[in-house]
Amino acid sequence: MSESQAGAGGALSEAQIAVHWKEETKIPPPPEFVGQANLTDPGVFERFSLDNFPECFKEYAELLSWDTYWHTMLDTSDAPCWKWFVGGRLNASYNCVDRHLEKYKNKAALIYVPEPEDEAHVAITYRELYVRVNELAALLRDFAGLKKGDRVTLHMPMVPELPVTMLACARLGVIHSEVFGGFSGKSCGERIADSGSRVLITIDGYWRSGTKIDHKGNADIAVETAESLDQTVEKVLVWKRYAGEPLSKTPMVEGRDYFVDDILPDYRGRRVDPVPVAAEDPLFLMYTSGTTGRPKGCQHSTGGYMAYVTGTSKYIEDIHPEDVYWCMADIGWITGHSYIVYGPLALAATSVMYEGVPTYPDAGRAWRIAERLDVNIFHTAPTTIRMLRKAGPDEAKKYNYRFKHMTTVGEPIEPLVWNWYHQVVGKSQAVIVDTWWQTETGGFLCSTTPGLHPMKPGSAGPAVPGIHPVIFDEDGNEIPSGSGIAGNICIRNPWPGAFQTIWGDRERFVETYYAKYCKDPKSKDWRDWPYFAGDGAMLSDDGYYRILGRVDDVINVSGHRLGTKELESAALTVDEVAEAAVVPVADDVKGRAPEMYVSLKPGIAADDQVEKRIVTAIEGMIGKIARPKHVYIVPDMPKTRSGKIMRRVLAAISNTLDVGDVTTLANPDVVEDIRVMVQGEGKVETRKGPEDLERFGQET
Repeated sequence: MSESQAGAGGALSEAQIAVHWKEETKIPPPPEFVGQANLTDPGVFERFSLDNFPECFKEYAELLSWDTYWHTMLDTSDAPCWKWFVGGRLNASYNCVDRHLEKYKNKAALIYVPEPEDEAHVAITYRELYVRVNELAALLRDFAGLKKGDRVTLHMPMVPELPVTMLACARLGVIHSEVFGGFSGKSCGERIADSGSRVLITIDGYWRSGTKIDHKGNADIAVETAESLDQTVEKVLVWKRYAGEPLSKTPMVEGRDYFVDDILPDYRGRRVDPVPVAAEDPLFLMYTSGTTGRPKGCQHSTGGYMAYVTGTSKYIEDIHPEDVYWCMADIGWITGHSYIVYGPLALAATSVMYEGVPTYPDAGRAWRIAERLDVNIFHTAPTTIRMLRKAGPDEAKKYNYRFKHMTTVGEPIEPLVWNWYHQVVGKSQAVIVDTWWQTETGGFLCSTTPGLHPMKPGSAGPAVPGIHPVIFDEDGNEIPSGSGIAGNICIRNPWPGAFQTIWGDRERFVETYYAKYCKDPKSKDWRDWPYFAGDGAMLSDDGYYRILGRVDDVINVSGHRLGTKELESAALTVDEVAEAAVVPVADDVKGRAPEMYVSLKPGIAADDQVEKRIVTAIEGMIGKIARPKHVYIVPDMPKTRSGKIMRRVLAAISNTLDVGDVTTLANPDVVEDIRVMVQGEGKVETRKGPEDLERFGQET
């Protein structure tokens, strides 16, 4: 690192993160894309400048239909619990369904693709969605007794009944809390208790990797767990995956459990007027999925959230009503809420839902779906991109589809993987938006605006309109652009999509997200309350942000703070490597040292030469300080059901800590195989470790 990069003193302070990435060449968007893009006016950034804040967000709000117009754009009286569009009233269900009927009633709102390839796709028109949402809303109101302000927990996989249920809740002003279908019954029960839900909505079963999953059994565990935490569940409503015999062998509990399909005919033809709610009323709770401590329920508003996801869907995702848009996320995560359900449907898009695993029954499944449905906007995570690249690096070339636009979301994407995504999946014809945001933020914070900015592999790009980031070191000093030094990325200003608070825990909300850089805890001026994202980042001199991952994922090696994503990216430059994960391991001399886990591409055998090439790549790209203590070539990475590598488990194995509950992983058996590889045969006594290792790699 040069002296200019290191700062005025020529030395890197303990508060800064060293960065060794090389800058990639920018790629302009194709003229064909720019010609049809929703946003090509560079004046948007002036309109959304801090000089025009907060009134600039009127542009997003006016994409919605309001029952009552707001009188106050931004209320800061309860800082930092910001309130947007105060005085305004609207209904999210109406905005996603009813208002499209006159023009788009026979257009597909949702196309559902079951995992079994011999099952037909199901297209649900906006008219059909309107009917289903109304009938279910009537059932929820009149049979389940739900009313405005009540909370209801959903524990459902990727089936069309999930968005129908969400929209039915929104129609009534009921706050929904969807728990990712792959979570255990215990996790669901903890979230039921935290939210105070007295109704649980679930399904009997579904398909995953070619296997029928009995899901109903989780409901019984969830109810028991909630009751142990003093929350009673009065009704469990169970959808059926198929008409007729249920998939689950778990018996129904009389007087508590009811099949929705059996009750719904009683509400055929019923219509429920959408309940206008205040803009600041909660629409849903979304729990982050950390593995320790009390669940953290992010409370998202109706008006601000809907305005923000609609605006970013239109201008960053570039969704038009005539597009066929496929976000390959799970609705159990914020990406699915914002960019499968609420954002696309508010724009009258056709949104594709896929039930299963992207590589089932083979690596061509995703591209067959894209070809058959003529998908032209594709949205997925780096984890899935790496999975598809590993399973079939040339598979996409076999299929005749054409994407105009592709999104990557959820974590930083390595330039090598980005280029494969662009050249092979996108056939060098699609724009890519590498988006950075979080559960808490509701929608995108940094991304190229696809009709305006060139793409740069490995960089999220500039901030989206209306977002004004700043990078601080640990001491609150601003790190300038082009310094080559990283720090903690924060957002200077509020924005409508930001969550309002942590459900039932305002103190934790303030302490976690705002206290670190707050200038005056008593201030009601938003300028005194920058949002602390908990991610490391650097800003290049061209105004593009490179996100390095969680600050917790920084490893302090002999006083040198290394970002794990850089080490992983270096390992992926070795041809044989398909996936890489770096974790900290205790070291008597250095304090912490990086330890590397890799899995190889299919058909490649592990040998010492591969390990040597990985070490050489890391030393060559970063330096000897980053040399891994060990490199373990593993048969597979421990992964969540959503495909994320559980670095927490790997860190626990490296440090002989308790790995915790791994039964809900997609591949729990691999954990013991890795443990034996690292620790040897026999049971090694685990210990309680330092807090930083316990929290390392938690999925958020």
